[in-house]
Amino acid sequence: MKVDFIVGARPNFMKLAPIIRAIKKKRSKHIDWRIIHTGQHYDQKMSDIFFSQLDIPLPDFNLGVGSGTHASQTGSIMISYEKLLIESPSDYCMVLGDVNSTVSGALVAKKLGMRLGHVEGGLRSGDIEMPEEINRLVTDSISDDFFVTSNYAVSNLIQEGHDNDKIHFVGNTMIDTLIHNINNLKSPFSTHHNPNPFILLTIHRPANVDNIERLKEILNSVIDGAKEKTIVFPVHPRTRLALENLEDISSKFLLLEPQPYQEFIYLLKNCEAVVSDSGGISEEATFLSKQCITLRDTTERPETIDSGYNVLVGNDLQKIAYYLDKLKNNEHKEKKIPDMWDGNAGERIADALIKISRE
Repeated sequence: MKVDFIVGARPNFMKLAPIIRAIKKKRSKHIDWRIIHTGQHYDQKMSDIFFSQLDIPLPDFNLGVGSGTHASQTGSIMISYEKLLIESPSDYCMVLGDVNSTVSGALVAKKLGMRLGHVEGGLRSGDIEMPEEINRLVTDSISDDFFVTSNYAVSNLIQEGHDNDKIHFVGNTMIDTLIHNINNLKSPFSTHHNPNPFILLTIHRPANVDNIERLKEILNSVIDGAKEKTIVFPVHPRTRLALENLEDISSKFLLLEPQPYQEFIYLLKNCEAVVSDSGGISEEATFLSKQCITLRDTTERPETIDSGYNVLVGNDLQKIAYYLDKLKNNEHKEKKIPDMWDGNAGERIADALIKISRE
């Protein structure tokens, strides 16, 4: 069975690495695979370096679509991937996560009669205004196989009418990658400038970045909550544009370029807490036993809330200071790591693919 792995954004690479590692280890004669990089993230720090750090083979094909609106990016990926499949057909398409590359690859593969698998299927935030939620719903509606991270995802898919036999509770490949790299972390700081303690901040969602007043409120709230602690802020390209209009505020942060994987996990492992609007970071923070304060009203990863390590603050930005203050007083409820976060999700996905190839 010829398998296409579709990747395009940084989270895809972290999810893919343990799957490729497991497939190579098993040396199955039933699986012939190739990596299709859509080019959705085109910045060197946002893409290329992840392949080298995560030990992923270079892509067999790079569609080179670059940035653009949701429509233009999705359309460009679909046109390029369809052309590739017509010239070089495949049997199975595996998409990962919830980015534009995910839904684009899924639509093309399904319309050309390929079997479709979705890694991280079944995640639901309930917020249809999130582009990622639309990508999830569309992708899952046409997928044949679901490789899921939690019992919540299993329940979501069953409620939507999907066959339980096609739902594989495999665990979390992001955690596989974290475990695999935990002893190879690299500091992004010079030896003479390693802030301690520090708060880690990441912001990239359009709802938080494109509205300059909203962004200003977030930054001021983090400053208030951090007190005298350093705030380390790796800046997403989208966010950097907005910060150009907020120089008086941004000067109060230690601004960094987008960080490679091992450097970013170093920051997460060594911070006192993280404030973020990311979903994936809440998973990594949970595994590393770090308090994550999420700048959203909802999450597609409720198991991180159950764990006790993640809290949602939404529009109530005063809660940022409240939760950071609780850290100082060691006020934590009992915490736990979600089921199946054991570093073996990639192995389970590889085994499932080999079984599918024999059907």
